[in-house]
Amino acid sequence: MTILLTRPVRAAATHSAPPAPPAPPRATEDYCPFPLTSDPRRFGLTTSTMRLRGGTIVVRHGRRTAGDTATILLHGAAGSWTTWTPLLQSARSAGGAGFTDLIIPDLPGWGDSTLTTEAGQANAAAPGIEATAALIAEIAEALGYRRWQVLGHSMGGFIALELAASFVAETASVGLVSATTYAVIDSVRHPVSRFGILPAYTALLGVMRVLAGFGRGGTSLVRALDRLGMLRPLTAPLFARVAAVHPSVISALATEVRPDRFAAASALAGRYDADAAWSRIRCPVRAVRGSSDAFVAEADTARLRRVIRDFTPHTLPGTGHFGHVERPGETLRLLGPVPTPTPIPLSTTVNATTLR
Repeated sequence: MTILLTRPVRAAATHSAPPAPPAPPRATEDYCPFPLTSDPRRFGLTTSTMRLRGGTIVVRHGRRTAGDTATILLHGAAGSWTTWTPLLQSARSAGGAGFTDLIIPDLPGWGDSTLTTEAGQANAAAPGIEATAALIAEIAEALGYRRWQVLGHSMGGFIALELAASFVAETASVGLVSATTYAVIDSVRHPVSRFGILPAYTALLGVMRVLAGFGRGGTSLVRALDRLGMLRPLTAPLFARVAAVHPSVISALATEVRPDRFAAASALAGRYDADAAWSRIRCPVRAVRGSSDAFVAEADTARLRRVIRDFTPHTLPGTGHFGHVERPGETLRLLGPVPTPTPIPLSTTVNATTLR
């Protein structure tokens, strides 16, 4: 059973007019040109809640066309749907139709999505990678789509690959932004002997495990560091030019960090049989990684190319782990969606949907 509940739009505190659209970028894109925004109305999106077996999933969706193919965007660990807003702003500023038929979920246990059962009971265990991919497919089908093209960042790229492997006929294409793949799997399985593969990731995982032991205290500590202005230098391994990263990006990391979920997601990756799964992928897979990405190893490209029959890699110069935030225009050019028909008006209500 899947129940979709459209959230009412909150009125602004001072006026009811919709926010003004962001200013277009300069002719030559600056580094990190757009802030993160949490208002889906700026992109013509509706917020809905879906009660599924893996938890209560909050989804931003909209810009519906007459087509049956959705564009699904999957965020990474310590993220939410807002991580994609610089890419959406870049697409709108570039002119044209931009992204249509969008589905941007907060993955289970991240953002506004909780880990509760259909009966409303707390569920501390996050769904596995295969189960999460099945949830994404269920969301798309509930919204009336038969196929999808999917973009995933970091952990979201890992899930995007599983979605393509498990739903071969339904997945039209995959775009990866610094997907954490083989090097992360090896680092989780052999944190000591393979420490040199991704030392920044392995060190971060250790910190997250320690913070997870403090429960909410660990999360509160990260947010306190952000308020004191101390979190920015600590996030330097994530970005090519951390001093130039918009403050909204750093604050979002502080808000969305879930040490226990990060550790759990890493453990799931360590148990995953990537070769067996990803060899089933039949759609085109395009990938970008930053030239200074500390969470993606050079060797990942060769291993992905051996396993996935149609794999095209790209490197973004002067970029770290967040290409869609640091260089959204270039990321859009390399991974942008396949053109779809002109959007048609979308009803402001979402009906309850039952899936067999």
